[in-house]
Amino acid sequence: MKNKYSFMLRKEDVVREWLHYDADGVVLGRLAAEIAKKLMGKDKVTYTPHIDGGDYVVITNMEKITVTGKKLTDKIYYNHSGFPGGLRERRLEEVLAKNPAEALFLAVKRMLPKNRLGAQQLTRLRVFVGSEHEHAAQNPETKSL
Repeated sequence: MKNKYSFMLRKEDVVREWLHYDADGVVLGRLAAEIAKKLMGKDKVTYTPHIDGGDYVVITNMEKITVTGKKLTDKIYYNHSGFPGGLRERRLEEVLAKNPAEALFLAVKRMLPKNRLGAQQLTRLRVFVGSEHEHAAQNPETKSL
């Protein structure tokens, strides 16, 4: 007879892997969706919504990421200081020119849960602009989209 209770992963039993993605020629949104899935652990059989069971993700070559359509000129990031007239607008083109890692970071952040668990999962994302990264000692498994 099968157990009538569902499987629940305990935080002591979480096994994390290190994954490496090369962003060269990859579409920003598709990469962000894949990363969010890996950070949450949704691709694992042991996925439990209230436990942080995801993996570490390392991204390189962020300066070579691509976007589709007219997003470079039409997509706008809004920030507001809270003061009158404090609305700041930046196009995706400006964000990618100044700091390409920020565009991916914001895309992934907005796909994660909006609570403490999502903030904890986001700490395992490492984004590098060049092709070199400082996590070679962890032997990350190279994945592709």
